Amino acid sequence: MSEEIVADDLVIASKIPHVLKYMGSKREILDFVMDAIADLKVESDWFCDLFGGTSVVGASLKGKYNIHSNDIQAYSGVLARTYLSDLKSNINVTDIDIIKKEATVLVEEFKLKFPELIFDYAGTNQIDAIITIEKAQQELIDKDFDIGFHLFAKYYSGTYWNFEQCIWIDSLRCIAERHKDKPLYYAIMSSLISAMSYVSQSTGHYAQYRDISSKNLEDILIYRRRNLWYYFERKFKELTISLNGTATKDYRVTTLDYLDCLRVVENGSIIYADPPYQSVHYSRFYHALETLVRYDYPSVLHKGRYREDRHQSPFCKKTTVQGAFVSLFNAVKNKNAHLALSYSDTGMITLKQITDLADTVFNGLYSVFVLEKNHMHSKMGRSDEKEQEVTEYIILFKKR
Repeated sequence: MSEEIVADDLVIASKIPHVLKYMGSKREILDFVMDAIADLKVESDWFCDLFGGTSVVGASLKGKYNIHSNDIQAYSGVLARTYLSDLKSNINVTDIDIIKKEATVLVEEFKLKFPELIFDYAGTNQIDAIITIEKAQQELIDKDFDIGFHLFAKYYSGTYWNFEQCIWIDSLRCIAERHKDKPLYYAIMSSLISAMSYVSQSTGHYAQYRDISSKNLEDILIYRRRNLWYYFERKFKELTISLNGTATKDYRVTTLDYLDCLRVVENGSIIYADPPYQSVHYSRFYHALETLVRYDYPSVLHKGRYREDRHQSPFCKKTTVQGAFVSLFNAVKNKNAHLALSYSDTGMITLKQITDLADTVFNGLYSVFVLEKNHMHSKMGRSDEKEQEVTEYIILFKKR
């Protein structure tokens, strides 16, 4: 399928290839973060990216430190291993052809098993007909599929993706499983995560899919008619070309609660903490990616089909946020670690509240420096306002 490529889609914003547009990502202010960490001026073998997210910060330092990348979400661990693994030396250029052949076989197998499931967007632009097609797919959540790897076809057809796209997601996820814990697994999974974002009809995340209206019909049909393989192949080639084995440092990837992680980090580590700033939980915005990685057929809730067991961060609740920071500071102190803490003036608590809490916990054992940067922050479709001007802080706590 031939599709127009927006020129800047293929531009790598830094030396780390882009995989996923992510709420709160530090990719756009990566130089600010790197300079702040350098300003600590401490010697340490280990750098811990405590709330890794897309793992772009830890990956950017993989040649300078041993990297411990952590995030409680499983999809973050996949992205971290993609960036920290030596993909170029372990993946052949012919692997993409093998993957396509194997995926095509699985897709055709699925269609032969369920020939009655045909949802054709090409034949009409009439809103009533399209809504009927959408609702028929959404009802597949009640269907029993007696075939392996059908999670996305059952749970998400007619929501963020159409039935055809979901079959490809399931099939590529099946192929990834054949290579579990090998570099090829992470290349496939990250390429699939990227492709899913390009064909989803939502607003850059998966908090909720859009209901069709006369105003958005034309736009939604663009995404419904997109070929997932096209975006998968493009990202796979970019990752396997870009991510080579130039770094010689060690790395560790964990999917732990932040306090559990701080119990296992090396003494004297540099800790970079980028906790959630506001009341929105990442597990709501990226639940579908968590389900892709875990692939456990979870109980799902509400229109957005969220995982029932999704993680709720204490940094996202007014009743628990101050206690979460106190626990963070105590855990850092117990490890004799140095801390670079990202936050903003739109956070749940103020800069002064944070530094006051830190002063109480650290009790003069740490030097404190505050760095600031004005930044336009994407609201990722959470309101009519696309961007918001914020002041980003990085608060440095250096062990005396």
